[in-house]
Amino acid sequence: MSRLRQPPLVTGISPNEGIPWTKVTIRGENLGTGPTDLIGLTICGHNCLLTAEWMSASKIVCRVGQAKNDKGDIIVTTKSGGKGTSTVSFKLLKPEKIGILDQSAVWVDEMNYYDMRTDRNKGIPPLSLRPANPLGIEIEKSKFPQKDLEMLFHGMSADFTSENFSAAWYLTENHSTTSFEQLKMAVANLKRQANKKSEGSLAYVKGGLSTFFEAQDALSAIHQKLEADGTEKVEGSMTQKLENVLNRASDTADTLFQEVLGRKDKADSTRNALNVLQRFKFLFNLPLNIERNIQKGDYDVVINDYEKAKSLFGKTEVQVFKKYYAEVETRIEALRELLLDKLLETPSTLHDQKRYIRYLSDLHAPGDPAWQCIGAQHQWILQLMHTCKEGFVKNPKGNPGLHSPMLDPDTDVRPSVLGHLGQTASLKRGSSFQSGQDDTWRYKTPHRVAFVENLTKLVISQLPNFWKLWISYVNGSLFSETAEKSGQIERSKNVRQRQNDFKKMIQEVMHSLVKLIRGALLPLSIWDGEARQYGGWEVKSELSGQWFTHVIQTIRLTYESLTALEIPNDMLQTIQDLILDLRVRCVMVTLQHTAEEIKRLAEKEDWIVNNEGLTSLPCKFEQCIVRSLQSLQGILECKPGEASVFQQPKTQEEVCQLSISIMQVFIYCLEQLSTKPDADIDTTHLSIDVSSPDLFRSIHEDFSLTSEQRILIVLSNCCYLERHTFLNIAEHFEKHNFQGIEKITQVSMATLKELDQRLFENYIELKADPIVGSLEPGIYAGYFDWKDCLPPTGVRNYLKEALVNIIAVHAEVFTVSKALVPRALSKVVEAVSEELSRLMQCVSTFSRNGALQARLEICALRDTVALYLTPESKSSFKQALEALPQLSSGADKKLLEELLNKFKSSMHLQLTCFQAASSTVMKT
Repeated sequence: MSRLRQPPLVTGISPNEGIPWTKVTIRGENLGTGPTDLIGLTICGHNCLLTAEWMSASKIVCRVGQAKNDKGDIIVTTKSGGKGTSTVSFKLLKPEKIGILDQSAVWVDEMNYYDMRTDRNKGIPPLSLRPANPLGIEIEKSKFPQKDLEMLFHGMSADFTSENFSAAWYLTENHSTTSFEQLKMAVANLKRQANKKSEGSLAYVKGGLSTFFEAQDALSAIHQKLEADGTEKVEGSMTQKLENVLNRASDTADTLFQEVLGRKDKADSTRNALNVLQRFKFLFNLPLNIERNIQKGDYDVVINDYEKAKSLFGKTEVQVFKKYYAEVETRIEALRELLLDKLLETPSTLHDQKRYIRYLSDLHAPGDPAWQCIGAQHQWILQLMHTCKEGFVKNPKGNPGLHSPMLDPDTDVRPSVLGHLGQTASLKRGSSFQSGQDDTWRYKTPHRVAFVENLTKLVISQLPNFWKLWISYVNGSLFSETAEKSGQIERSKNVRQRQNDFKKMIQEVMHSLVKLIRGALLPLSIWDGEARQYGGWEVKSELSGQWFTHVIQTIRLTYESLTALEIPNDMLQTIQDLILDLRVRCVMVTLQHTAEEIKRLAEKEDWIVNNEGLTSLPCKFEQCIVRSLQSLQGILECKPGEASVFQQPKTQEEVCQLSISIMQVFIYCLEQLSTKPDADIDTTHLSIDVSSPDLFRSIHEDFSLTSEQRILIVLSNCCYLERHTFLNIAEHFEKHNFQGIEKITQVSMATLKELDQRLFENYIELKADPIVGSLEPGIYAGYFDWKDCLPPTGVRNYLKEALVNIIAVHAEVFTVSKALVPRALSKVVEAVSEELSRLMQCVSTFSRNGALQARLEICALRDTVALYLTPESKSSFKQALEALPQLSSGADKKLLEELLNKFKSSMHLQLTCFQAASSTVMKT
């Protein structure tokens, strides 16, 4: 069907620009025959038919809607003319929102306060409509932290709508990098806005004159109608009728919508309750969440949730919130008790202890959980130490293991401390006590030594954590930052009060350690009342010096490990005292064992004599002393902080007496060897020194030693001891800082000389008496008479026999020791000369031949042993010659000389032993 009219044509619009919802008047041609003919109207692409009001074929009034395009045509569509065209366009401006405090000449459309696209029921806060940029220049956000700005402008705000607005804060936050020129522009903008506001309401009235006129017309029409209808007080007036109509309409609406409205109120209350539940679901779900997190061990989550709930609902007055918050507090109290039980539970690692203390601190647990933990750890260490002791005492044959995992030295301990201790102990064991495999060494370890090792390892494994826990308690690192700030003053008071208590704890641990070791190794050093608690050991034998050395090394390493923890030295003084007592005891035991070992040296005498007339016994004796002193070298050496072993005069005296007893024990061994019966001597192992094939030939032939030979060997050893061995031992004593060395040497020398003199006199008695006893019978053999005898023809046999016996003594002594020959022969010659002098003085009368015979024999003996004459023997020969008549004639003298020469010539071979190549100093 063909159109009857021309298409619509828009030729004008007023106004031609504006914001959305602006009322405009459209003019043109063929705009429709009536309201029903108008079927379409778009402005800038937005359909405005809903607000269109057809006036005439040339005029339409409508409101501009929200359009996507800033500028567009006005298109009118009618049934009669179809879709039209436009010769003009409309410019859509962005609306400027009016603030809640801004003046406005027109009614502000409430649609501006709602976000129609997202939530129709959620209103936009009026304060959000404030200008985002009051200065009118570009905003450049600064990089200053918000916390720093809050601290700098304390109590102020950067919000220009706030009562505490700070312009400096706002400029620092939004325009810290803005140039000065831009700031000048901002000042101009602010002045312009201020001038605009100073114009007052007149400007807004001018801008809304049309609105005022429309309102004026409406009020005038109402006024005229009321005047025509009469006053409002007259019965049946229009206002009264209107009121009645409105009341009936209200009642009817209530009747119609009462059920609906009731359901609406119930739905609103349910919705509000759900909103409350949704909004505060954190609190309502918190008790259950706390239980679940406690079961999972997420204590940090529980603490954070509790702090949040406490800050939000701790002071609430709402009964529901109070009820649920009370449930939260009940769960938290149970958590405090659980954490405290875990904290005081032993064994526990230092990491767990710190964690539980921090949790309890964050939960504001009553009391001082950290100190309670320190006290529990202290009692745990003491219990472990006594349990270790009881285990070893009750199981003396075995080596009780450490059943608790906390007794394992590798558990939560510094590797450098225990590694050093174990490695050093292993080296000591391997070097000092065994050469086999290490796994067999433990079975050789004495029970008490194993106890000391385990006890020290236990202390080293537990005390570092205990000390670190205290240090953390002092410096506050056990507590979180929140607890640190809130309880710093109170904790400082606690620390000052607890210092003495903790010092007593450390001292108690140290005293227990020391007393347990003393009870095992030095039982006499503890009181009788403490013997049951710290003693009770079954001691079968004393520890050797080597094991004491090992124990001292172990305790020294323990002391070094404790010192590395920076524990004050006054707390460790008891360990130093223990080390000193053990060192003294080690010295005493070592010297006592040395004396026992020296006692057994007599069993090792092989009677093999070297070129110097010595056996191996003096050398073995010296070696035994040197080994003993070398084993004490580490003990006598003072480590840092240690006192000298010989610090106490009592110790000096005891060590001196033990040293003297060692020397005297050896001297006693020599005496026993010299007086040992022949049947008790084992000579099957004797051999002749290769370097001197003539020595001990007779001994080697019959494999027996006479008592005289043993005495000579012991005398030779005594001489060597006096000249060398004892002096060397004195040097070793001095090298190891022994005290009273002069006394040791003097007493030992005196005892040795006494034995030497006694043995020498015994030997001389054994050898000289037979010779002296044979003189008188030999002289008067054959009824010889000095008064009546023949002229002498030579030296008689009795004197030759005596000389042979003296030569036998010489040979016997020379075989053992050349140095003893002058000493022995001089004493034998003294005895012979003294006896010969006595016999001559006993003769009443000598004949001429008798006097010559006597002078010949006396001179022959004197000249033969001239090398071994002493003043005493010379005096005896002189007295013997003086008892004889003097030679009166030269013939007698010549005869005497001839006979002497004959005697020396005939016995030249026998008398060679009395003719030494070099003179020897005789010892009397």
